[in-house]
Amino acid sequence: MREDVESLDIRDVTANWVNAAVLARQIDERVKALADLSGTPLFFGRLDYLHAPGADRAEGAAGEQFYIGRRHVHDADGDPMVIDWRAPVSQPFYRASRKDPMDVALRRRFGYTGGDLTAYEDEHLSDPAEAATTSRLLQQEIERPRVGPMRDIVATIQPEQDEIVRSGLGGTVCVQGGPGTGKTAVGLHRVAYLLYAHRERLARTGTLVIGPNRSFLRYIEQVLPALGELTVRQATVDDLVAHVEVRGTDDAGAALVKGDARMAEVLRRAVRSHVTLPTEPVVVVRGSRRWRVPAYELEEIVRELLERGIRYGAAREALPQRIAHAVLVQMERAGEAPDDRVQDAVARNAAVKAAVKAIWPPVDPAKLVLRLLTDADFLAEHAEGVLTGQEQKTILWAKPVRSVRSAKWSAADAVLIDEAADLVERTHSLGHVVLDEAQDLSPMQYRAVGRRCTTGSATVLGDLAQGTTPWATRGWEESLAHLGKPEGVVEELTAGFRVPTDVIAYASRLLPHIAPGLTPVASVRENPGFFEIRGCAGDAEVVAACRELLENEGSAGLIAADARVPALAEALTAAGLAYLSPGEETTARTRLTLVPASLAKGLEYDYVVLDEPRAVVDGEPDERTGLRRLYVCLTRAVSGLIVTHTAPLPPQLS
Repeated sequence: MREDVESLDIRDVTANWVNAAVLARQIDERVKALADLSGTPLFFGRLDYLHAPGADRAEGAAGEQFYIGRRHVHDADGDPMVIDWRAPVSQPFYRASRKDPMDVALRRRFGYTGGDLTAYEDEHLSDPAEAATTSRLLQQEIERPRVGPMRDIVATIQPEQDEIVRSGLGGTVCVQGGPGTGKTAVGLHRVAYLLYAHRERLARTGTLVIGPNRSFLRYIEQVLPALGELTVRQATVDDLVAHVEVRGTDDAGAALVKGDARMAEVLRRAVRSHVTLPTEPVVVVRGSRRWRVPAYELEEIVRELLERGIRYGAAREALPQRIAHAVLVQMERAGEAPDDRVQDAVARNAAVKAAVKAIWPPVDPAKLVLRLLTDADFLAEHAEGVLTGQEQKTILWAKPVRSVRSAKWSAADAVLIDEAADLVERTHSLGHVVLDEAQDLSPMQYRAVGRRCTTGSATVLGDLAQGTTPWATRGWEESLAHLGKPEGVVEELTAGFRVPTDVIAYASRLLPHIAPGLTPVASVRENPGFFEIRGCAGDAEVVAACRELLENEGSAGLIAADARVPALAEALTAAGLAYLSPGEETTARTRLTLVPASLAKGLEYDYVVLDEPRAVVDGEPDERTGLRRLYVCLTRAVSGLIVTHTAPLPPQLS
């Protein structure tokens, strides 16, 4: 298929160089989408139907056989050899069971090693005499060592995951899932499914995956390309709101207020305060005639635009046309017959321009936010009844700033500027947005993301127990409301495929303290995993634990409180043990990653050494946030975990 595309000759089929360039680019993208992936088979399963799908199931009707894979593959004659996992005919591979065989006689799973077919396993779903068994190949694939970036899970999607993956484009879905339940993979595979089912629509409107940080995005960036999807943009929330350079930080109190949804009303008031009701008429001179629009009529026009609630910038653009229309009405009454060209000319008249500038001046979003944060009187005027006096003092800058460029903006400030920018001019909306690690977003950040999918839908992924910011969401219904998707459906994944039983059971001791009422994850792994708690005398013993885990196959992570990372880096270097930073791809020679606790979320390693749990908790502004951070760190291991400590463990783990 790839060679067929590469051999296409477009010299005689394009009308001009523009068409040729566009077609050449499309061909190049198609070639990239058809690239071979070393060690990744094109098919992983087979379905034998009792009857041909869609045909009459009368007695004697012949069944059909389909190979299921990551991509559609056809032969030289165009006949399908492998069916895309997203096709309707592939769905029973994930959903069929002995209770509901979905007209499937046999489901076959294939096992691979390095791309070579090494095993297969059959389930005769329609045979009542065959006993139900656990798939060994499925279990082996789930427990396979994690080396390198995240990979697709098309061979192991479970029925409850498949239901979310194949949910429609029109609705927003929120997936609550504990560690190792596959929520990130489900979100990415839902994007791949939607692109398959609604390709033409999403090609026009676009898709976006939002992650918590760059390390996380590097970790997941190969999943969609491996499924042939190359057009999905990936970004962080900070990337979306990058109107200014972020060089400063807020303390927890200021960030909490700036991230509160009430700031949206403060900004709305501040933007609208620039409108001044007219007190003077507008006089337009055309030739020998003078046309006068009185102040009361101008006021009616302005009030009508304000009441409509349209964007500040759109209303400002409409105002000169409204004034011009009032002039044209007078012209028609005087017996003239003006057309659209006359109206446009009047709208560009110097007197009309001067009136618009005085009534509805332009607003620079960054300058507006800067004034709110530096001018106590301006903030008090527009925050009256919204923010308390103490809250206003919390967000006011102590020192005056001369310009937007010289200001040390924080990440929360950038979100405020994005809100103000949307009040002035509508933000472009995409067809579908995936928001991962959503529990950590502030209400204002949710609004920023929601603006990117006002006319589209969203997939929200997160775990309330892993909220590690002071403003972490308290419930998904509240978050969906801030996102602008109150109708979104909340789905919960509770089956754990990644974290070993002993590890998740230990980490779940924290749940009553960090997320009361949340269902603990139940590990479905047959391998209980390796788990040990060690008291240590110093960093040398932590390094020794890392060496011990590196004797196993797969990746290893040393996770520690941010303040402990420099000392541990020095100890690893002194011991001659090479290590990577989060997001860097492991190699055969270097399989250890040193991970600050603040960046551990969303990452996974076969084996983990967690250094000093007490320091992880103490590194956060409050105990609840610290315990949530610890819960994240405890659940990064796929096969084994060693907890090392010199200080006493947090009492919540006892």
